[in-house]
Amino acid sequence: MTAETAPIKVLIVDDQPLVRRGLSLILSPDPSLEVVGEAGDGEQAVLLAERLRPDVVVMDIRMPVLDGVAATERLAGALPGCRVLALSTFDMDEYVVSALRAGAYGFLPKDVSPEELGAAIRTVHGGEAAVAPRLLTRLIAAYVRVPAAPPPSSVEAGELTPREVEVWRLIATGADNAGIAQALGISASTVKNYITSIFDKLGVRDRAQAVIAAYETGLVTARSGTGNQAG
Repeated sequence: MTAETAPIKVLIVDDQPLVRRGLSLILSPDPSLEVVGEAGDGEQAVLLAERLRPDVVVMDIRMPVLDGVAATERLAGALPGCRVLALSTFDMDEYVVSALRAGAYGFLPKDVSPEELGAAIRTVHGGEAAVAPRLLTRLIAAYVRVPAAPPPSSVEAGELTPREVEVWRLIATGADNAGIAQALGISASTVKNYITSIFDKLGVRDRAQAVIAAYETGLVTARSGTGNQAG
């Protein structure tokens, strides 16, 4: 089997043995995925990841010894090529925002379908963020603390152009690339170019971190970011 077709190596981390076994059984039939290990807490996860070098870590957020947020932060520093996909029992979980800020590439509630889980693992393995845009903006609007008077230099420091700020604001309100292209009357490829530039100037790695930065700088607020969505 060549490197191009080799299965994605997955490490499963959850403090409940039944959940770990269930996730492993769900993923095992998929030939594109290979479960290489299981860990019961964040400390074990970091040690196993350093030894097994998984491509993706499916990480429960709330665990004893070392929680998923702290484990994600350690993995992001020690194994930057290893992508973390955070899991939570709750759709709205403040720990998820902390995990995304710490370096997780995506988030899923634990009641997702096997197909959704497999698709999310493949997405984060490819370096993209796996989190529904609308869920992301709801999470961040609920849990990111915005300074009372965010300094205007926080946006200017990145030297974003006015059009880049427009794109950034649309990202923060949950628009996907197609929605941004339609709103601004530009092509999808132009949107991708803008997003690459925005990420570089802001010093963020993905969409999730860009949205967090938008709320933290006051570019958008909970009211403008969520529109008329129910909390």
